[in-house]
Amino acid sequence: MKKNIKTTLVKIAKNLQTRDDPSHDFQHVLRVTNMAEIIGKKEKADLDILTPAALFHDLIVCKKNSPHSKYESEKSAKTAAKILKNINEFPNDKIGAVEICIKQCSFSKNIKPKMLEAKIIQDSDRLEACGAISIMRTFSSGGQMNIPFYNPKDPFCKKKSTEFKSNIDLFHRRLLVVGKKMHTDHAKKIAKKRTLFLKKFLSEFKRELKESGIIT
Repeated sequence: MKKNIKTTLVKIAKNLQTRDDPSHDFQHVLRVTNMAEIIGKKEKADLDILTPAALFHDLIVCKKNSPHSKYESEKSAKTAAKILKNINEFPNDKIGAVEICIKQCSFSKNIKPKMLEAKIIQDSDRLEACGAISIMRTFSSGGQMNIPFYNPKDPFCKKKSTEFKSNIDLFHRRLLVVGKKMHTDHAKKIAKKRTLFLKKFLSEFKRELKESGIIT
């Protein structure tokens, strides 16, 4: 990708990114973009597709428990397409591929992409859902949803639910499972290490609840 085009895209993404949700702020976007470019170079993917898809994948963000959250990826993709069409130097024939990458990025929809660039965008975004940063993002999202850290009646989420009832629920429904959904070898290696860290965190959480007399 030409440097001047990327500079323009970064500025646009920074200006449009939400400032109300720390877990989906511009730093999240930058981490996803950097990871996508790292993996993309290893896999010889098209950065003209990868970079804008990563920068614009979360233009529209809702709370995880909002009924509107299921439309985030489609709305983000449409907004991205409008932006790219107004950039004269951006290749119009690649806008459709950028849209596909963004639409297929969603974790909750469980889409299995066929296009290499879409796989890389999924991997890069999902790596944000495992590891130390994912813990920070989880409790930020949980705060926005106004859910407790854990359910004292079921702190380890043994009872399955279709709703997010606690922050620890997010661990079991998302953070601990994304590692199994990676496509590229590079992402798989990183996810494996980060998942081990998450398990250590949960072990410490369990130990502290025992020390506090919450569980026996």
